[in-house]
Amino acid sequence: MISVNNLTKKYGATTVLNIPSLEIPIGESFGLVGNNGAGKTTFFSLLLDLIQPTTGSVSIKDIQVNVSEQWKTKTASFLDESFLIGYLTPEEYFYFIGELRGQNKSDVDQTLAKYSEFFNDEILNSKKYIRDFSKGNQKKVGIIGTLIGNPEVVVLDEPFANLDPTTQFRLKKIIGDLAADPNITVLVSSHDLNHTVEVSNRIVALSKGEIVKDIRTSEETLKELEAFFAV
Repeated sequence: MISVNNLTKKYGATTVLNIPSLEIPIGESFGLVGNNGAGKTTFFSLLLDLIQPTTGSVSIKDIQVNVSEQWKTKTASFLDESFLIGYLTPEEYFYFIGELRGQNKSDVDQTLAKYSEFFNDEILNSKKYIRDFSKGNQKKVGIIGTLIGNPEVVVLDEPFANLDPTTQFRLKKIIGDLAADPNITVLVSSHDLNHTVEVSNRIVALSKGEIVKDIRTSEETLKELEAFFAV
């Protein structure tokens, strides 16, 4: 599904990402962990063709992301609040996303109804612009926006940040349901090891732009990661 080949990103003489090879198969729930500056957001930015690699490539379903845009119909992401459209209401934003992804208003409404508990009556029918919501509620809008149109690849960068404990629990259930679908590949990055382990069946740890661990999730994974990052 996702293939990385000799991927590097440099800024001047500094290498911020160096991944010789990485394969993420269809249906995997992939967790990316690391300290600040480890390269997590850089990797997602390269995956989504937001920045250009210094060398190498990323492909989604054999489509090189910086050569063709055909992969975009299969992929949805939320990296941070800057990707939202602040002067729209949530409903306007969701219908706009739906139109881009070939969904009519009824299709979008069905998706929104499915996640009404996640919204906790704080998002829809509020008559507020997205820019006037709290960071946590903006994140709710962005996360559910990624799920409109039934994407095959879902990319979420730090999705648990700024969410209250109840919403974090509900989000883990949403990601778990996505991960249970063998046709959906989910990529999640987070500073929170516990959350990431809970929603991922594979964990990759980055340090200074390089992969230092690539492990299948088990009962021992959290302890292994905690011991690694405690050094």
